[in-house]
This record gives sequence, structure tokens and C-alpha cells, in this order.
Amino acid sequence: MSAKGAAVRAGTRRGWIELKHMLTTPGDLVPLVIWTAALLGVMIWTRTTTVPGTRFSLGTTMLASAIGMNVGFNGLATLGGLLVVEREDGTLLRAKAIPHGMTGYLVGKVVTVSGSILISVAATLIAGGFLFSGLTTGSAATWLTLVPVLVLGLAATLPVGAVLGSLIPSARSAGLLTVGLGALTATSGIFYPITHLPHWLQYVGQVFPLYWLGLGMRSALLPAGLASVEIGHSWRHLATFGMLGAWAVIGLLVAPVVLRRMARRESGSSVAARREKAMLRVG
Repeated sequence: MSAKGAAVRAGTRRGWIELKHMLTTPGDLVPLVIWTAALLGVMIWTRTTTVPGTRFSLGTTMLASAIGMNVGFNGLATLGGLLVVEREDGTLLRAKAIPHGMTGYLVGKVVTVSGSILISVAATLIAGGFLFSGLTTGSAATWLTLVPVLVLGLAATLPVGAVLGSLIPSARSAGLLTVGLGALTATSGIFYPITHLPHWLQYVGQVFPLYWLGLGMRSALLPAGLASVEIGHSWRHLATFGMLGAWAVIGLLVAPVVLRRMARRESGSSVAARREKAMLRVG
């Protein structure tokens, strides 16, 4: 086995270990449970409200959209946040010191973050099946759409999350990423049909993967008639796969370049300087 292949294998193993640790550590598991419970709470509160122009539950529609948001939001923010934190504490520097260590490190983080996303998606789907009516989870067509959208969504967001984590200067600035993604979520038709937003916001929302993830999940999990409230009165499957695929290609092309530059800048002195700044802020 080549050195790079060994690094990928070690990274995969490390990712699984970190995922298992997260699932057995209350401090790591509680935020995931709270996030899922909060989303379900909002949907339950709106399940007696109907989507404008239909008799279909807005809560059920939000459930499908929120699964897409979960993939996009965590793919971007969680991986990005981990890179920022572990760059500051010296973890990335230690990985850099090992041959192909950065490759193994990134593979491990992708495995951990992807695993946590898939667990959250599964939990939301299972709970939604009991709490909401109207989901088309019993159809083979549902899974033939849901699985490719899920895989493409991870490919479209995880590399971009790595890029954002490489560019954010400090852990204190990482909160701005969450704020920005929150604003983007509001323009992506996740919690309300995008067709009810101003036209210029509709165009903005369609540029980014969050909208297409929400649309793809709605097309997989909701009845065909709900396409009437979407742009063009269509699920636009080809556009969904095309846009998510385009973001995946962009991320996979840009991420290695940005990550290599970030790794070259990392040194013992830079880590020490960041720690000194952190101590001064605490003091």
C-alpha cells in the first residue's frame, strides 16, 4: 500500500473512532440532540399550518427542507469550525509533521462530520415518520432521489466547508460563518416557500447549495403535487443535480489549493502567537 493510501486508511479509522467517541460522550452528543429536537419542535408547531395555496402541512414541508439544510449547514459550518479550532490548538501542525498527515487528517474529519450528519438525518426521518403525515418514504422513487441528493450534498458542502475553515482567521471569527449561513438559510426556502420571497432574493438563494439541497429533499419526500409551490412549478431534478455537482467540482478543485497554502503557513511560532493572543484576551 502506498504512503498516501495508508494515510487515507488511517484517516478513515480515526474518523470512525472520533464518531464513536462523539456518540458515547454526552458533551458531544447533547448539541446534536438539541439541534435535531429544536428543528422538530419548530415543525411540530407549524404542522397545523398549511402551505399557501394548498391543504398540505407546512410542518411536513419544513421537515423535508430541514433535512437538506442539516446536510448543508453542518457540511459547511461543522467542518469549517473544526479546522479553525484545531489549527489554533496545534492539531493541524502535528498532522502536517507526518508524511501525508494532512490527507489523513482531512479524511478523518470528513468521515466524522459525514457520519454525524447521516445520523441526524436518519433520526429526523424516523421521528418525522411518527410525528408527521404526508411523507412518501414508502416509495422506491423517494430513495432513488434522496440518496443521490444526500451524497451530492455532502460532496458539494464538505470541501467548501474546508475552504471556509482555512480562510477564517480565528475561532472568534468562526461565529460569523454561522451567522452568514443563518442568513442564507432564510433566503433558501427552507422554512417557507421561496416563491413568496422577493424576486431578487429568489435569485440569490438559487446561487448557493442550501436551496438545491432543500429542493432535492422536498422532491424526494413530498407528494408530486407540492411542486406547484416551487419555482417553475417543477422539482427541477436536472438543475438540482447540476448545481450540486457544480459546487462539488468547485469545492474539490479549490479546497486542495487553499488547504496546501494554509498548511505551508502553519508553524510552531504561528501556533504560539495565536495562543498568546488568546491568553491576552482571557486575561
